[in-house]
Amino acid sequence: MKRIVMLPVLLSAIMFTDCREQVLPPAPVGPLPTQKQLDWHELEFYAFIHFTTNTFTNKEWGYGDESPEIFNPTELDTRQWARIVKEAGMKGIILTAKHHDGFCLWPSKYTDHSVKNAPWKDGNGDVVRELSEACKEYELKLGLYLSPWDRNHPEYGRPGYITYFRNQLQELLTNYGDVFEMWFDGANGGDGYYGGANETRKINTLEYYDWQTTYDSIYKWSPNTLVWGVGPSEARWIGNEEGWANKTNWCLLRQKDELAGKVHYTEFRSGHEDGERWVPGEADVSIRPGWFYHASEDDKVRPIEKMVDIYYQSVGRNANLLLNLPVDRRGLVHENDEARLKELTAILKEDFKTELLADSEVISDNVRGNSNQYNAANVIDGDKETYWATDDGQIQASVIFKFDEPTPVNRVLLQEYIKLGQRVREFNVEAKVNGNWETIAQETTIGYKRILRTDRVTATALRVNITDAKGSPVISAIEAYNAPTLVNSPQINRNKSGVVTMKAEEGNQIYYTLDSSEPGTNSTRYEAPFTLNKGAVVKAVAYNTREDRKSAVKKKQYGVSKANWQVISATSGDLNKAYQAIDGDPNTSWSMGGSDRPLPQEIKIDMGDSRKIYGFTYLPRQTGHGLHPVSSYAFYTSVDGKSWIKQSEGEFSNVLNNPIEQVKTFAPISTRYLRFVAKADAEGSQRVIINEIGVIEK
Repeated sequence: MKRIVMLPVLLSAIMFTDCREQVLPPAPVGPLPTQKQLDWHELEFYAFIHFTTNTFTNKEWGYGDESPEIFNPTELDTRQWARIVKEAGMKGIILTAKHHDGFCLWPSKYTDHSVKNAPWKDGNGDVVRELSEACKEYELKLGLYLSPWDRNHPEYGRPGYITYFRNQLQELLTNYGDVFEMWFDGANGGDGYYGGANETRKINTLEYYDWQTTYDSIYKWSPNTLVWGVGPSEARWIGNEEGWANKTNWCLLRQKDELAGKVHYTEFRSGHEDGERWVPGEADVSIRPGWFYHASEDDKVRPIEKMVDIYYQSVGRNANLLLNLPVDRRGLVHENDEARLKELTAILKEDFKTELLADSEVISDNVRGNSNQYNAANVIDGDKETYWATDDGQIQASVIFKFDEPTPVNRVLLQEYIKLGQRVREFNVEAKVNGNWETIAQETTIGYKRILRTDRVTATALRVNITDAKGSPVISAIEAYNAPTLVNSPQINRNKSGVVTMKAEEGNQIYYTLDSSEPGTNSTRYEAPFTLNKGAVVKAVAYNTREDRKSAVKKKQYGVSKANWQVISATSGDLNKAYQAIDGDPNTSWSMGGSDRPLPQEIKIDMGDSRKIYGFTYLPRQTGHGLHPVSSYAFYTSVDGKSWIKQSEGEFSNVLNNPIEQVKTFAPISTRYLRFVAKADAEGSQRVIINEIGVIEK
């Protein structure tokens, strides 16, 4: 049973204060959320579905010239999508009703480039309607993505397209029931089919669409729809496509500056403490490397420990999480994706299975007006409308939770009462261990929700200290948990010479196999690096013997090593460092080009002997500023290093925002020499960076 203590407070003073008059609540601080935004915050976690002609062309961005005839899923079942999303604990689904290729998943009366001209259901299908009905059945919210950029429409870039765009918005927002979120992508303008023009059309994203008029129309048609993305949006991109927010994350944004082009997208990761409008962050990420389905990624679903990190670094950092599930050519969420979701759901249920503070003794001498109405015990009463508050001007405050017996803790959850604004700038959490207070977390913002992962401590009490705030703190919830240990999968790397190294967390043991079988304690134990020049499937698992827990299996598929590979020429760059493009190390980089050496630039590679290859891979730089990924390429092969055959040419779509390994396949060919041509940089400069060039071998 919970016990409440206010120190120092006389009983007569309490009675006098509470009976004479009700203590007024704290005044609001800064911009406040609308009711629509409050409802949006409470969704926390929902799904993205990327599905269009790209699914059938194996592209990330369609060019706009794709025929509707290729859209023909064999088993499309939106109820399967909804069931999987519901079972994963997500609250809604946002569907790519139209991506950049312009193909519409509903029978729009304003274009022929839609499902009405596809063989699926003899042209009588409507994916948006089917999903709307499935969401209603499974009590999920429906959201829609309508790409402002349209690489198919002949009028894109001209005034006539805006009318078309708004007509389609009206169709979507008035024919399919309630839409909780309208999602506008930031990719706008560039090369495309454009009705056969096959040209590049540039637009000013902030001016061309007349966003304010567009938004006013949306609110007229669908007042409860929250608009995300470009323009004067009600929620913002988090500044990456990897699903994480910064630890410091304000729900506020200097949107006037953003609309004037004065805010860099990396600032979205933290928001602005001095922002003039409530524009909270939404973290979008795909469960696979790509946004659309690619069979080559069936074994590249994100590791379970990465999925757990994504949850804690988004929902746990005051951002909503939008997790993409790329529907496959059957029209189903793939089995591997569903399995990973089930693993994630099971782990999160265990992490938050037993709340530890509900029966603790709550002690605070910082209570507004010494009133029970704002007592610190409100943070454990399970009522989101009650909160602990302090007197005006008192921006430093503490609350203690005393346990009846020593209790293991490694998770702390906090929530502000954001109806009165986001206030906390800094706070820390202490645990009383063996009679002494130890700081287990030193943090900044809280917002709608903050979840801290700490080292496990066995404590007799916890103390939360608000050390700086924009106004008197208003805290609606504080919770604590003891989550089971999650053992991370081991890292596996092979260098150019074929030497394999593995690494696990300190104290954990690694067991591995080289024949595709599942590893266990009866498999080979990793003791030291070993050489593996031949092709093989390496599988490894880490064991935490202290707690008798194991990791998920890590899998790496290798072809013949690059031990004999050499760079034979390159048009620019430091050739002494060119080997970094083929050294097998994904963390080393080599750059080509520069202001005095304009693109295109190329590199030629000798593999040392003839090999049968089925495609190639390009790994861009992964982190940091100035990634300079190749956005347009050509790839050639040769048997003698003199006569070259072009095997592949095109673009690496969305590579700047999602700098994953790019995989391009072609008909199998036996070859010895490779020639990679970098034609354009995604950042628009004359410099490109290569972390690794590889080939695909069966």
